[in-house]
Amino acid sequence: MQYVLKQDLVSLGNNFTIRDIEGRAAFQVKGALATLGDKLSFEDMEGNELLYIEQKVFNWVGTYEIRREGRLVAEVRRNLRAFLRRRFTVEMSDAEDLEMVGDILAFEYVVMRGDRKVATFTRQWLRLSDTYWIRIADDEPDAVLILALAVIIEVIANRRHNY
Repeated sequence: MQYVLKQDLVSLGNNFTIRDIEGRAAFQVKGALATLGDKLSFEDMEGNELLYIEQKVFNWVGTYEIRREGRLVAEVRRNLRAFLRRRFTVEMSDAEDLEMVGDILAFEYVVMRGDRKVATFTRQWLRLSDTYWIRIADDEPDAVLILALAVIIEVIANRRHNY
């Protein structure tokens, strides 16, 4: 599965559109305005919330929680001990944990489940707004969660909270 994540050029807050490989809008992400920490609603194109992403602002390490229908499904944390690469752990509540590892310039991230590559997020150069090419393994059962991880990478690692 392949998608393109692009920040909406004219918008207030963190708003994104995720398109499929043919260019059709598949998902939208709407960020709340004037909140302490990031709060993002990951929705289908009809406006149904599929996931809710919230930054935990009073943690030593930047932490994001991903919820589905109010239930915590994943917690994303930056690994501060990684020196030359950006590394994030994704603690899953009902599946094997994931790890996201970025290159030294944070232009490409690889998502791993154990020894298996689940997805790659590649930042595109020379675009008016931040754009990522996302490749997800065809056998990945929760592509929406993987897309939410790409949104988190865009929000915290590359633009806003460079911790």
